Amino acid sequence: MENLDLNQLNETLQYKTPHQIISWALSLAKRPVVTTNFRPYEVAILHACTQVKNDLKVIWCDTGYNTPNTYKHANDLIKKLSLNIHLYVPKQTAAYRDVLMGIPEIDSPQHKIFTEQVKLEPFKRAMEAHKPDVWFTNLRKGQTAFRDGIGIVSKSKEGVLKVSPFYHWTDKELDAYLLKQNLPNEFVYYDPTKVLENRECGLHS
Repeated sequence: MENLDLNQLNETLQYKTPHQIISWALSLAKRPVVTTNFRPYEVAILHACTQVKNDLKVIWCDTGYNTPNTYKHANDLIKKLSLNIHLYVPKQTAAYRDVLMGIPEIDSPQHKIFTEQVKLEPFKRAMEAHKPDVWFTNLRKGQTAFRDGIGIVSKSKEGVLKVSPFYHWTDKELDAYLLKQNLPNEFVYYDPTKVLENRECGLHS
């Protein structure tokens, strides 16, 4: 995968369907994973990936601060799609951390520590355990300034091939996909490390 021309691939893949993109990426992969936090529209990537490879490893890094709606949604999808879930959580409980720092404001010096504890450390632990060569994500153009420039395929800081099959899709197009496939969505979601939708949390930037 080191010799892949990402610019050429992004030009070619933009005309492919998500299922075609996933199939292509899986043909290159030895240790593929898909990551999820069960935020809105995550069901699309989970459904599409497992339609192509039903035992694909699904890495869920749960911060411990999800809404009750998100936890119920996650549980429903795990059952409905028979997801091969690998759960990673922070080393400290949310209750213990709340006593020490709570959820720090974005401009607080403690926010970086908080983000490392609840999201980055569990994610690094998951990636070290599974050592993926292909990483499916549901990143989409228009979500953040950084994501606007990465394309369908990109490389992580560690050199893992990141594949975002729905990169060029709009919310309206995803709504139609979910309706056609009879899939649920859930919008009551909260990420304590981002707060604002257009902020990166550190996993992708």
